[in-house]
Amino acid sequence: MEEDLKNPTPNSAENSKQNVQKDAKGLVESIKKFLIELFDFRDDTDHEATIEAIKADIPFKGATAWILLFAVFVASIGLNANSTAVVIGAMLISPLMGPILGLGMSFALNDINTFKKSLMNLGTMIGLSLFASFLFFYFFPLSEDNSELLGRVSPDIRDVLIAFFGGLALMVARTKRGTIASVIFGVAIATALMPPLCTAGYGLAKGNFSYFFGAMYLFTINTIFIALATFLVLKLLRFPMHKYANAAKRKRYSTIATVVGIAVMIPAIFTFITVFKENQVKTQVNNFIKNEVDKIKSFQLIDDSYSYEDKVINLSFFNEVTEGEENILNNQLANNINYDRIKDFRINIKGSDTKSFELITTAYKEKREELQKSKNIIAGLQKQIADLEETISSLNNRIEQDALNKNQKVVAFSRIAKDAKIRYVDIEEIGFASVLSSKDFIKIDTIPVATIKWNIKLPDSIISPKERELRSWLQKEMELDTLFIKRDK
Repeated sequence: MEEDLKNPTPNSAENSKQNVQKDAKGLVESIKKFLIELFDFRDDTDHEATIEAIKADIPFKGATAWILLFAVFVASIGLNANSTAVVIGAMLISPLMGPILGLGMSFALNDINTFKKSLMNLGTMIGLSLFASFLFFYFFPLSEDNSELLGRVSPDIRDVLIAFFGGLALMVARTKRGTIASVIFGVAIATALMPPLCTAGYGLAKGNFSYFFGAMYLFTINTIFIALATFLVLKLLRFPMHKYANAAKRKRYSTIATVVGIAVMIPAIFTFITVFKENQVKTQVNNFIKNEVDKIKSFQLIDDSYSYEDKVINLSFFNEVTEGEENILNNQLANNINYDRIKDFRINIKGSDTKSFELITTAYKEKREELQKSKNIIAGLQKQIADLEETISSLNNRIEQDALNKNQKVVAFSRIAKDAKIRYVDIEEIGFASVLSSKDFIKIDTIPVATIKWNIKLPDSIISPKERELRSWLQKEMELDTLFIKRDK
């Protein structure tokens, strides 16, 4: 018996193995069931409500037309002011999404009438948006091209992915019972349909067709991939196809929808591949500059750019780049596997000759000499100002000394004025004079009067006690029996 426990039979080992396999299979099935329940959204789909909601957003008339115009002007103002918040507001109120979803749905459901309505309304919306933005930027042109505008003239792979996954999120939210409004708003912001149209209008107003075509390219990407996402979600959820009474008509429309769908899919795929390749090139150019150029301490790179069409990388250096160093860069570009997408590019180095460096150095020295001359002139003027201040002070002392010699009761006014300002910082201006006065028009008296101008921010309740203190102090300093204070407004 002990030997049987120590050495299990082949049957018991086989049973143990089968139990492990059974437990593993049960675990896999449990995980599979959990994932299906987690991601399956077919049971929460409302087919009729989804179709009705999309069709309701397709028509372009009445309030929708006005909302579109307002959205165009809001987006144009946001681009003009370079305000991200205003541009986002235009994205939220724009009604452009309705016809685009209608196009995707018409392909998925073989609904030719919805396709015609969606295409006609979308075309009208695009034309009106371009015209309205053209008029706005024609009368209110930008002072300079800002970041909000430049960000919509050169789409890349991220814009394709945003449009596609945003469209998927939107349609999943649309098909759910009780549409998720926050998802719809989020997709409207992410895909940004209105700003590219306004940017295209700006390009027309300025006669800059590179901006126009770049912005329209971005709008086309968003439109195609949102429609594509709509098509895929509705097909995945097996929405019922549109029914026609005539079998031949149904077949003909089905063929038309298939052909048009394929025609739309081809440029979508082509656009994705093209933008993806351009993005790879851009990434490798940036890596080349970062890893091969910036790490060389002797290189002083001023500016860099590249042309995808001409296959050229432009590098502008402040220092001189020798022929050997240029060959090293070309070899790295051609032979390093990390730059396989740009190995056929050529490097164009600008401003790297010794002559250019000498010209910059000479100009720098000349500017330094001009700056030194300016400093010398300023120093001379400052000395003249100091001499004038000293002369004025000497003349004041002489005038006061002459008055003192004639009248022993006269005191130095310059000292009194300085002390008064120190004691009462709110005094803006002070004056003193002996005024001739007569009450009966026969006897004439000489009255000492001090004229004070206070800070206008001080209220009377504060000025009055200060004036009483000031009068007492002035009488003591000037050795006067009486003194009148006159307030200067």
